[in-house]
Amino acid sequence: MSASLLRFSSITKKIWMALLGIFLLIFLVVHLSINLCLLKSDPTWFNDAARFMGTNYVVKTFEVVLFAGFIFHILLGIILQVQNWMSRPVRYAVNNKSTTPFLSKYMIWTGGIVFIFLAIHLVNFWAMKLGWVGGPRFADGEPNFYQKAIDLFSIPAYSLFYIVLIIVLGFHLNHAFQAAFQTLGLNFTKYSKCIERFGMVYSIVVPLGFIIIPIYFLLIR
Repeated sequence: MSASLLRFSSITKKIWMALLGIFLLIFLVVHLSINLCLLKSDPTWFNDAARFMGTNYVVKTFEVVLFAGFIFHILLGIILQVQNWMSRPVRYAVNNKSTTPFLSKYMIWTGGIVFIFLAIHLVNFWAMKLGWVGGPRFADGEPNFYQKAIDLFSIPAYSLFYIVLIIVLGFHLNHAFQAAFQTLGLNFTKYSKCIERFGMVYSIVVPLGFIIIPIYFLLIR
């Protein structure tokens, strides 16, 4: 798979990465809307959503597509970064002031941290779903994800770790949103400021929505 990716031109890889990035940006909004069900006093909302996602065949098929999207996005990011490093194997004798946006220089690193966050998140969900780890369950044996979330977010160290990773995700999203539209040639001069502002709002509101959840369980509930 990686060998096939290497044969694509840099422009093709960037376009695919941008398309996958937009797909993942949309997914985050859907995922956040489900997670916000945790704030309701009735746990049925979140548990029903989690059970539906774990049993519905359409959703399970979508999860395969989503997982493949994550993998391709990560691989393309790594390949493009390595190719960028290889194109400049020797540092310039004089470091001129770079015009490259600050966040773009660290996208590979923030992306790596986001990958850690996703890995932890998926392990928590699927390990419990498949019975690989213990946790609260209903009488029929189905996992009680609502109670599991409460148990995890009630641990200050876990919540702090979660909040830090989400903040890093926000920085990653801020540049990723604008870069995706630029790669696809959609950042027209007339709308570039709107895209930039919308990307800024998105990279603040979505992470903030995720951050509210652990703060709620730590300080309010």
